[in-house]
Amino acid sequence: MEAHVCARLGLRPAMVSTQVLQRDRHAEYLTTIAVIGSSLDKFATELRSLQRTDILEVEEFFKKGQKGSSAMPHKRNPITGERVSGLARLLRGNALAAMENVPLWNERDISHSSVERVIVPDSTITLDYMLVKLTGIITNLLVYPENMLRNVERTHGLIFSQRVLLALVEEKGVNRERAYELVQRNAMQSWRTGASFRDLLLKDGEVTALLTEKEIDELFDYNYHLKHVDDVYRRFGL
Repeated sequence: MEAHVCARLGLRPAMVSTQVLQRDRHAEYLTTIAVIGSSLDKFATELRSLQRTDILEVEEFFKKGQKGSSAMPHKRNPITGERVSGLARLLRGNALAAMENVPLWNERDISHSSVERVIVPDSTITLDYMLVKLTGIITNLLVYPENMLRNVERTHGLIFSQRVLLALVEEKGVNRERAYELVQRNAMQSWRTGASFRDLLLKDGEVTALLTEKEIDELFDYNYHLKHVDDVYRRFGL
């Protein structure tokens, strides 16, 4: 009878079972749900961080008349992203409960039953809700590229220090320790004074003896870091 019913449902009967089907498969299922939820949490956390006032590169859609804070009317809190992150903790907790259900007395007690009546429907419904909410965040996300550029430029070009270092070592044959010293001393001065890292390199005679102004300008090209973007999208069929 078991084989017949499973065949009609497109399932395979358990190779070995007692009064109780072993709960490792249930634990695997709920752990998978928790992992998916944790990925959604990761996405939501990144977006929440990027919405911080001092960064503000993206922002959850904020409809007219919506309240961000009952005490501070100016606030635009990422409430949906916070909800996704909070619910992910619930899924991880349910996964732990599912693993606690695996060991049963003589492989046949039903202490797992009361737990599963809560965690299985709650986890599946919660994950579905989280997927819908995060999809809504992404669909209506407000993106501020001008703030992205502003934040990058706040580094005064220091983000290109590695490219300068590698150019000195790999293209000019400079000893790595020496190249590091040349780059670091200009980088530290940029940190301290807020001066342009590129301008400091151009004023450093030991650097310009190795790199021309044209070569330095090429090392400070933002497009270098975007050259594989299309390849990444193609991997996802986009």
